[in-house]
Formats: sequence, structure tokens, C-alpha cells
Amino acid sequence: MSTFVQINLDEIRSLSTQVLTGAGYGPAHADAIAEMLYTCQLDDCQSHGLFRLLMCVQTMKAGKIDGQVRPIVEPSDNAIVRVDARGGMSLLAVDAALPVLIEKARRHGIAAMAVNRCFQFSALWPEVERLSAAGLVGMAMVPSHSWVAPAGGKRGTLGTNPLAFSWPRQSGNPFTFDFATSAFAQGEIELYKRASKPLPNGVAVDSDGNPTNDPKAALDGAMLTFGGYKGSALSIMIELLAGPLIDDMTSLESMEFAEGRSGAPYHGQIILAFDPSQFSGGRAEQNDTRAERLFADILDQGARLPSQRRFEARARNLARGYVEIPSELYRDLLALLD
Repeated sequence: MSTFVQINLDEIRSLSTQVLTGAGYGPAHADAIAEMLYTCQLDDCQSHGLFRLLMCVQTMKAGKIDGQVRPIVEPSDNAIVRVDARGGMSLLAVDAALPVLIEKARRHGIAAMAVNRCFQFSALWPEVERLSAAGLVGMAMVPSHSWVAPAGGKRGTLGTNPLAFSWPRQSGNPFTFDFATSAFAQGEIELYKRASKPLPNGVAVDSDGNPTNDPKAALDGAMLTFGGYKGSALSIMIELLAGPLIDDMTSLESMEFAEGRSGAPYHGQIILAFDPSQFSGGRAEQNDTRAERLFADILDQGARLPSQRRFEARARNLARGYVEIPSELYRDLLALLD
């Protein structure tokens, strides 16, 4: 059974920054990554919180990422903002281009951000929630490495290919979801392996294409998409929108680029922003009432909205001033400081 240690909220950022700068990330990248890890850990998102420091260090050790490079936001007169991460982590590039995306969405009604040549490891919901905080509807998609078999297949061709969406609400937290189109996220399988726990059925196959509950066999084999052919089709769509559409890599190409080295995948990212006021013809307030009626009917049935437990965790952790992480993970992170 795993034991847990309490980490003060301030320590999330400080520990992250120390590990990252020690690994070779410059201050700007370290701060952007630390902020993302803080946001995820605050919401008890263990698979994308402090645990991801291990991948960040592995990515630097693989020798392909630039921990110092600054992204370049390309000027344009249309509704597309392109930002070249130039071989750095995606987060600093998103930070640089997000204000431009917001301005373009308010001007055109809809806008898109294409992030190119980036290493990407992080959750997407913090990025789309920054759009909903600005009163916009946000969507984000990325490929990854080809860890996932298509429906009917037995080897990795697709990525975990997450899709995130956030809808602003006049009061309270936004309606947000962020899920991999694989049955499990890669990070979740790694956490199951660390905890010596068997995977649920229908998550992965081994290297021979046989169903497996063994996390190690799953990592050596391939994950499966959720929902059979439907999840597989959605995953392929994300490959296309976040790959060839924006002149960047598919998950297969990202895997080839890695040359067998561990670390974050290298590819592109697409983020979409919609202005409810312009799409509704100036009737955003009336249509917000429609959305709230929909949410209320869902809750009235005893169902929950996506991210509801995450928001509850955030409130709880802010109130008590600390989060809990597995003791083994904490020891591994402290070892990175030696």
C-alpha cells in the first residue's frame, strides 16, 4: 500500500524550480513548467503534477530539447496565431501566444493557435481554462508518441491524443473536460506500474497483441483507445488537426524523432478559441441561461459534471495549505536534487 507525504503549496513551485534548473532548464522555462505542475497538483491530478518532473529531467537528459530557447510568435493579419517553440517545451510558447489568441478571437469571433516544434508533456485543461477565464470557449488537442493501437490493431500507431474543452460560466467554475482518447493516459499506466497495481480490463495489449492487465507489459506493448472504433476515429482526427493541418508531426513521426530515447514527445499543438458573444449574435447572456439549464438538469439527476471532483480538490487543498503525494515519488524527486 502506498504511503503519502504532505507537501506545502509553496514547496510545489520551489521543488519544481530547483529540479528543473538543476536539470538544465532556464528560468523562464522552469517558471512556466513549475506553474503548470502547481496547477495540476493543486487539483490532485497526480499523473500530471509533480510526477511529471521525472519526464522533464528525462527529456533534458535525452539531449534534444533546448532549455534556454525563447519562442517566436509570428505576426499575422488573419485569425491564426503561429508560435514556434524552437525545440523548447510547449508551455512558454503557449504563454507567449495566448494573449494574441485572445485578441484575435475577440476580433474575428474565432481564432486558432498553432504551436510548432515543441516538446509537450502537460495537461491541457489549464490552458483552455485560461481561455474560459477570459470569457471565451476553448479547445485544445495534441498528438504524442505512437503508444496506442487503433481499433482492430495490435501495435502503436496513434498517440494518447488528449482533447480538452472549457466553457465559461457566469458564476462558479467553468465546464471543463480533458481526457486522452486512449483508455488510459500514459502517465496513469506509469503510476500503476510504480504502485504495482494491475490495470483494468480493456486498457492495453502486450507486445503480441494480447489483452493485458500488467502495466509493464502494456508499456512494452500498446494502449487501446476508449470506445472502440469511435475513440479510434476521434484519435485519428486529433492526429490530423494537431499534426498535418498545422505542418507538424504525427505520433508516429514523433516516436521516430525520439530514436528510442525517453522523455516528452516532440510535435505540435492546436488551441481553438470561440467568442460566445459573436457566435450568438450578441445574445450570449440569454444563451448562457440555456447552458445553465442543461447543467442543472444533469446535476438534478445525481450525475456530476466533468472536473467537479478536481474543483473540490482544489478548494480543499487551498483551504488546508498542502497536497499529498506518494512517499516514493517524493523520495525520487529529492534524489534529483543531489
